[in-house]
Amino acid sequence: MASSVSTHDNLALIFGILGNVISFMVFLAPLPTFYRIFKKKSTEEFQSLPYLVALFSCVLWLYYASLKKDVILLITINSFGCGIEIIYILTYIIYANKDARWLTIKLFMAMNVGLFALIFCVTNFALHGSLRVKVLGWICVSISVSVFAAPLSIMAQVIRTKSVEFMPFNLSLFLTLSAIMWFGYGAFIKDICIAIPNVVGFALGVVQMVLYGIYRNNNNGGNNKGYSKKEHKTLDLVTNVVIELSPKGTNEIIVPIPSPITKDHRVMKKNNNNNHDDDDDDEKNVRDIETIV
Repeated sequence: MASSVSTHDNLALIFGILGNVISFMVFLAPLPTFYRIFKKKSTEEFQSLPYLVALFSCVLWLYYASLKKDVILLITINSFGCGIEIIYILTYIIYANKDARWLTIKLFMAMNVGLFALIFCVTNFALHGSLRVKVLGWICVSISVSVFAAPLSIMAQVIRTKSVEFMPFNLSLFLTLSAIMWFGYGAFIKDICIAIPNVVGFALGVVQMVLYGIYRNNNNGGNNKGYSKKEHKTLDLVTNVVIELSPKGTNEIIVPIPSPITKDHRVMKKNNNNNHDDDDDDEKNVRDIETIV
């Protein structure tokens, strides 16, 4: 019996450490984006909401971990997550325009201060003992699972365009590995609130890799080689942030998403078999694109 308990503890430690390592790298994924913001002194089309949600998730999981025993590995990764997300948010606020800056501050006060304070007061004063831990755990689970909708939009984009340009294989692989590590950690410490969200994360990661295998050699959809220079510029500027949440905190990944002009009925495509397009039609298409943008 003692040997079995020791084995479970050792496996939990191994899975937790590996989960920390993978999550550490994933938390650092937005660094190139914020280096770009720093160099250009502008947040461009990037939005702050994903980073605010990431911070909110990390704080909640830290609170949950503080009520549990022997979950130091949850505390380490979410402490790091809180620190790096605060740096991201402060950088965003510094370089955002006035409207984006105030919107970020308002969202921070409403969600990261107001909503967390409400959850803290209810769970800390109205609930006691094991019930407090259970309620808080399921709050964390609901937030984690709800945000898994973000990768679904990327998967839909891949199916629609038949291109994996905006769904890198390495990203899907690391998210899948992360889900495996944290599911194993939750299973071995017998914490269902840690294990459950990562079942969803693992399933989505596998589906993403399958889609990558299906469409990786397909260059017909989503291929931007035929876009005009103006379209390339627009594609470079219009970028969204997709976040993947798991009980260790929030895995935050930057994934470029094509702007609305990349939809089939809005894109000016060059016909490779016809090099004699009418210049007037090209100018009209460019004007249409400018109107859409």
